[in-house]
Amino acid sequence: MANELKGLRVAFLTSNEGVEQVELTAPWDAVKDAGGTPELIAPDGGTVQAFNHLDKADTFTVHRTLQDTDPTEYDAMVVPGGVANGDMLRMAPGAVRFTQRMFEARKPAAIICHGPWIAVEADLVRGRTLTSWPSLKTDIRNAGGNWTDTEVQVCESGPNTLITSRKPDDLPAFCATLVKVFAGQGQPT
Repeated sequence: MANELKGLRVAFLTSNEGVEQVELTAPWDAVKDAGGTPELIAPDGGTVQAFNHLDKADTFTVHRTLQDTDPTEYDAMVVPGGVANGDMLRMAPGAVRFTQRMFEARKPAAIICHGPWIAVEADLVRGRTLTSWPSLKTDIRNAGGNWTDTEVQVCESGPNTLITSRKPDDLPAFCATLVKVFAGQGQPT
């Protein structure tokens, strides 16, 4: 990866606590290594407390809060996993609105593990095929989506391209796929 994402801004949407660290850092590094500009967006300013499963890990500085962010300024979005992260995001109205606006604007989204809860809450999985951590299977199906158990799933049957993966072991395929799909966006408008 070199400059496939040069000039592209990618929103990394997380809650302020509970994001799975490797599911934040691996895609972040993939975007940076491809020349893109990742920005951490959370409900509140300050920092995001990451976790390694149930243990506290590092903190990361929030670039912008949801209330100070315009989704149209971004070319793509990534939603990392983490049980608490996914659950808190779906309970944050600003995060739900941000996600809906990104999809409506036809911006590609890459969502892993428990991250799809935000898409379920935003009513964005109906008629779409995606994967996730297995415990979300029923939620996705109840929301009208088709759940599949695969390393990475790319769905183009909605308003945008949706990339999903199940878990940290899927990160190499997830990151390679998101760079390829995001690069298809071309230069920002």
